[in-house]
Amino acid sequence: MRLHEYQAKQIFSMHGIKVPKSAIAQTPEEVEKIARELGNKVVVKAQVLVGGRGKAGGVKKAESPEEAKEIAAKLLGSDIKGHKVEKVLVEEQLEIKKEYYAGYVVDKSRKLPTLIFSRMGGMDIEEIAAKYPDSIHKVYFDPLWGLQDYELRKSLFDAGFEGDEFKQMFRILKILADIAFRYEAELTEINPLVLTPEGLIAADARLNIDDNAIFRHPELAEMREATEVDPLEREARIRGLNYVRLGGEIGVIANGAGLAMATMDIIHLMGGKPANFLDTGGGLADPEKMKNCLLHVLKDPNVRTVFINIYAEITRCEKVAEGIVKALEEGGRKVPLVIKLVGTNEELGRKILEDYTTKSGVEIHFVDSIEEGAKKAVEIVGGFHGHSC
Repeated sequence: MRLHEYQAKQIFSMHGIKVPKSAIAQTPEEVEKIARELGNKVVVKAQVLVGGRGKAGGVKKAESPEEAKEIAAKLLGSDIKGHKVEKVLVEEQLEIKKEYYAGYVVDKSRKLPTLIFSRMGGMDIEEIAAKYPDSIHKVYFDPLWGLQDYELRKSLFDAGFEGDEFKQMFRILKILADIAFRYEAELTEINPLVLTPEGLIAADARLNIDDNAIFRHPELAEMREATEVDPLEREARIRGLNYVRLGGEIGVIANGAGLAMATMDIIHLMGGKPANFLDTGGGLADPEKMKNCLLHVLKDPNVRTVFINIYAEITRCEKVAEGIVKALEEGGRKVPLVIKLVGTNEELGRKILEDYTTKSGVEIHFVDSIEEGAKKAVEIVGGFHGHSC
């Protein structure tokens, strides 16, 4: 779960990291009012869950409340990298003397929690690493022992930090690691962390929580609702479906996260764009599960075909087929289906689907491999314009 900037700053502030004075707004009038309260000069920031908002025009400085209102009128309701701007963060302008980068991440190559910091901030960490590799400093530490002060001190000394600058950076990095462990985060980041006359302040903030750990943090439930701006993803979570919307045209349904991701990868290699990730998980012995999965994928109007990739080892293929038929009978929208159905009773499952397509005229293509299925789905999208029944 990725939090909005304003949500991440709420948590960072609660744990002792300084953040700018700010307030959230959903109308231009609210923005104007907040700007007056903050001293007229503000920064208006679109709250969307994508990186690079500044480059995409989602972060604007305003020198007056009136200008802030005009900026908000353009930002609210606009589209930034496929995300609609529904709210903006209005912050006081800071007197910035210097910019830094500070963050925590799990380094998957080393399988270790890692603090990362740099004297260069304000751009993506990947960009900093590519252009100025020597400016990146990392502190790997044992998750069982936790971050030891001497490890962080040595790295900060080696990077040239001293005096008050050293003390403040040491404190902030320690807090970022503490937040990460407290909330089971995959990422905590401040970029830029800016030096002002009042000290180091988090001018931006990111906090990504491991989805599998959310149930242990009920205090984040309200924040989760606010991050789920996609109604299909929100509905899927409520209904217990492992679904992520990706914006392409080829729906993907597979039993198993690995199989679903492999299916998406091969569709991409074939030149197509997956519309979603959907892992059915267990429970396919009940046809209702497959029915619900297919009906949900078809709610996305961008979907022009669905590739159903099922390996039925414990599940029986005829139950999967029954679920597909139920979805096609109950749903008003029909698109061509590409189906790879392998495993227990696959001949019976295929016969059920063949009989149904003969009776109903629904277009179903049976394939024997993922590559064949991905190729067929991409071909269909290339020449199919969709229809409703």
